[in-house]
Amino acid sequence: MGRSPVAGVDRRFWALVAAHGVSAYGTYLNLIALSLFSYELTGTALGVGAVMAVRLLAGVTAGLAAGALTARAGRRTVMVATDVAQTLAMVVLALGTSGTALWVLLGAGAVLGAGNTLFNVALRSAIPVMVGQQNRARANGVLVTARSVATVLGFASAAPVIALGGFGVAFGVNAASFAVSAAAVLVLRPRTDSDQADDAGTGEQAEPPPVRGGWLRRRVAGLAGPLLGMIALRGLDALASASHNVALPLAAHEAHPSSPAVFMTWFWSAWAVGTMLAHQILKRRSHAASWGERAFAVGTCAMSFCFVAAFTGPPAPALMAAAVAAGFADGWTEIVYTSRLQAAPDRQRGRLFGLSATAEQSGFALGTVTAAAALEALPALAVVGAFHGAAVCGALVLLLLTVRRRDARHGTDRSSTSGEKGERTHGTSTGAGQLPGS
Repeated sequence: MGRSPVAGVDRRFWALVAAHGVSAYGTYLNLIALSLFSYELTGTALGVGAVMAVRLLAGVTAGLAAGALTARAGRRTVMVATDVAQTLAMVVLALGTSGTALWVLLGAGAVLGAGNTLFNVALRSAIPVMVGQQNRARANGVLVTARSVATVLGFASAAPVIALGGFGVAFGVNAASFAVSAAAVLVLRPRTDSDQADDAGTGEQAEPPPVRGGWLRRRVAGLAGPLLGMIALRGLDALASASHNVALPLAAHEAHPSSPAVFMTWFWSAWAVGTMLAHQILKRRSHAASWGERAFAVGTCAMSFCFVAAFTGPPAPALMAAAVAAGFADGWTEIVYTSRLQAAPDRQRGRLFGLSATAEQSGFALGTVTAAAALEALPALAVVGAFHGAAVCGALVLLLLTVRRRDARHGTDRSSTSGEKGERTHGTSTGAGQLPGS
């Protein structure tokens, strides 16, 4: 198979990204369609919330099992199975929109939530196997770009698709998008799992034996503290992101009461431009320090400040600039975070991304509920500022711990060097090499 002229990534991967972009487009279109359909079916905001809660809860649960499932069944099998399951769920909704029972809607929501989580865990943990460790950051940037374009197109086309064809057509489009993704994985057959020989060749070590104790202790056993800190901050960032997602429709109605949908489309389009710029910048930075905790923490702070600035009521040019900057920081953190987790040994990646999915889904679910409740009594700026302020505090804690760890390591290195010189010892030092960004 030939190589793409961009970033040295195999053309099969580019084809897979294109198919995944189609699937993501259907997913974002369906986020709006399913919410509106839920309200039409139940007639209450509580019904809409119940469907969303089931979807998020299924995603959280799937994240807990994702690592073990992908290790047992294989990542490619999980990707195909989840796409097929989501295709069937949307076909059922598309064919029965006129008389859908509530339990069918809730079941479809559960399949979508679990399927999306399992597919993303399998895909993100398989990237280093598909393209090689040296190309993982560029590959992540391509995925982020595809997702950003899909977000804008999905949100922007939801209203006309529903208006012209109804919910059945919208669900049918989503089903077709999942089918395209499943077909691409089946036809392209990307290599997604490494074997033991490959792991030995790259110097990866086997995971420690099973650990006795509580659920949390078993899940985090053998994982590096900095990685767990990044996952915790990622969950806090998801909680903060829920606040601006909930508050943005309110801000759109206040700023442009005659055309709030147009306002939101422009905002997310500017955000998508920023994420694309992040990919263009980061793909030129191959130094290992670009992919660590410090870069992730700084990016999280920048993203929070930019989203808060967007809710201060700036003029249109400044608002679009804030959206572009927020998108840049969002793309930056996504690429850096994913690339850092992918630097872990292959046997740990499924568990890491499963924990990450659980943290992100839990944070977003909690943030959605609490932000919606807070917006009943407080202005959007206060709510968004408080939630993103919590994310900034978490980022500063991670940054402080990273700096202290680096200083402690440098102090140990200096002491060891001094001792070696004083004792005139012979031999070669074989200290452990640093992981990217550590």
